[in-house]
Parts: sequence; C-alpha cells; structure tokens
Amino acid sequence: MAGAIQASEGTAKVETPFRRFVADFTESKLALGGLIVFAIVFVAAMLCAFISPQNPYDLRQLDIMDGKMPPGSVSSDGLKFWLGSDSQGRDMVSAILYGLRTSFLVAVTSGFIAAAVGTTVGLIAAYYGGKIDTFLMRTVDIKLSFPAILIALILLALLGQGTGKIILALVIIQWAYYARTVRASALVERRKEYVEAAHCLALPKSRILFRHILPNCLPPLIVVATIQIANSIALEATLSFLGVGLPITEPSLGLLIANGFEYILSGVYWISFFPGIALLVTIVSINLVGDQLRDVLNPRLQK
Repeated sequence: MAGAIQASEGTAKVETPFRRFVADFTESKLALGGLIVFAIVFVAAMLCAFISPQNPYDLRQLDIMDGKMPPGSVSSDGLKFWLGSDSQGRDMVSAILYGLRTSFLVAVTSGFIAAAVGTTVGLIAAYYGGKIDTFLMRTVDIKLSFPAILIALILLALLGQGTGKIILALVIIQWAYYARTVRASALVERRKEYVEAAHCLALPKSRILFRHILPNCLPPLIVVATIQIANSIALEATLSFLGVGLPITEPSLGLLIANGFEYILSGVYWISFFPGIALLVTIVSINLVGDQLRDVLNPRLQK
C-alpha cells in the first residue's frame, strides 16, 4: 500500500517537457513581462475595429477642425482624444491600434511565407549536399551580403506601394535567414540513427525531410521567426516613414510618425511621439521573448 502511494506521488511529480519549458521561460521576469505586453498589444491590435473610439481611415468620421488637438482634448462630436489627434483629425489611439494591426499582418504573413521557403531550401541543401548545397548556400551568402533596407528600397521602387508588395519584399529579404538556420540544424540531424533507420525502411525523401528531420529543427527556427517578426515590424515602419512602403490611405505607424515629423518643432509632438512609443514597446517586448526563447531552447546557453 505504501509502495503504491509512493509510486503515485512519484508519478504526480513527473515533470513534462512543456512544464519544464514554462518553468525555464518564466525564470526571466523581463521575458514574462515582454510576453504579457506583447499579448496585450497584439489582442488590442486584432480587435481594433471593435475597441477603437473611431475608424481613423473612414473619412465620414473625421473632421479636419479637430486636427492637431493635444492629448486630453474633446472633439466637436464629443469624442475624447486621450493621446491627441493628428493633422487630419484622427484619434491617435485609434490610429495607433490600426497601424499595429497592419504591422502584425505584414510581419506574420511575410514571416510565415519566408519561413516556408527558407525551411524548404535549408532542408534540401542539408539533405542532398554536394553541388545542390553549394549552389543554394552561395545564393544565401550573396543575399545576406546586401543590407536588408537596401534590397527593400530597390524592390519597392520597382514594385510600387501596397501591402502585398511590401510583404513580397520582406519575404525576399527574410527567407535566407531561415534557410541558413535550418540547414545548420538539419546537417546535424541527418547523421543520426533515426534518419539512417528511415533510409533503411525506404521511406520517401519528402517524408524523411518534413516528418523526421524538420521537427528536430524547430527550436532554432522558432527563435529566428520571433526575431524576424520584430525586424519586419521595424522595417515596415521604416519603409512607410520613407514614403516607399504603404500608401497614405492605409494605416501604418511609420506613416503616422512621418506625418507628425514636420510639426515637432512647432510643439505638436504627440503625432510622432506616441506611435514611436508604441512601435518601440512592441519591438522590445518581442525581442525580450525571443532572447529568452533562445536561452531556453538552446542547451548550450542554459545554466
């Protein structure tokens, strides 16, 4: 009886990989705080159509007489501008939430496509090796030798403005990072016994790549994806600020910062300041989560 009780207690105390991951991740209060902030910002951005005081890109809801009102002011129709309004009379809270939604849409979509392309390239390069590996990796090296902002400027100068076009530009910029990361992990995995066993069973190569090797390459891939999402948000805002990203008819934090830049010296700071703070908080929170994921998922960095 006592042995059964001790066995049940031992079973209850068994630590699953998920619980261990959660325990390791929550050891960093900064990372946990970053995750909470990111979750709040993400949910608020996705629900902006329901929680925003106005639709800042619906001309029927705007009044130019409410333009450049300081934080805490009340509009002509009774709407309170908690963070002020821009030159077009847009509520800054609403404009920031809509801009964040666009940033997340662009970053997640481009990141997903780039990860799919880069992962496939990295797996093929590692698995087949030889001339295929040499050709693909030299292509990656050439791609990574150019600054990302330069490639984006050239592509958008050729493609023009628009959400779809900036997503395409970000995919072209990002896929090489995923390819190099996955190749490095897949080179280690392909020499292990389970891959040799799969070869002996004559399993299809696609199954070996995506059902056996790929799952073991996910930890570093998740870390790269997290960092690249933050980089995509920053790059989209930068391109929109420079006037080559999203058109003025679409919400963007970069456009908000650019629109208020000319009014800063006149004391109208809030048009650029608050979108800049929102952008900074979002990127920092994602980077904090990414740094902790890197420490938790990489055994070499664990204490």
